[in-house]
Amino acid sequence: MGIGLHNLKRHPGANRSRKRVGRGPGSGLGKTAGRGHKGQKSRSGYSHRAGFEGGQMPLYRRLPKRGFTNIFRKEFAVVNLVDLNRFNDDEVITPERLHDEGVCRDLKAGLKILGDGELKKKLTVRAHKFSKSAEEKITKAGGKVEVIDVKR
Repeated sequence: MGIGLHNLKRHPGANRSRKRVGRGPGSGLGKTAGRGHKGQKSRSGYSHRAGFEGGQMPLYRRLPKRGFTNIFRKEFAVVNLVDLNRFNDDEVITPERLHDEGVCRDLKAGLKILGDGELKKKLTVRAHKFSKSAEEKITKAGGKVEVIDVKR
């Protein structure tokens, strides 16, 4: 007999009945209902803010600020030379082609080719940036490097 929609069951113990608190001493959760005695946390409506330390200066404010975020930073999608070996000889590789083939997900500000691994194919590679090692390895394999203007 195979598995089908007609005979699916949950694992034993997967369905637990919820805790019924405040239902007498025999339940083990009567009287204070597992909240302990008095204090802010025992009151109804209590909710604490993330990072709140009871009025003490919180950790994130005790530590000094460091660095800054460059709002003009360009985030390049990176592809290594190893990933280009899937293409045939004498093909033209463009950022759009790599995106369509699923080699890189998001082109962001552009495409940068890095020199990790060996390139065994003779390819014409068009990208916005190349590392020095990538350029050398592409030309050494008999291919061409073509730089496209960076997106604005």
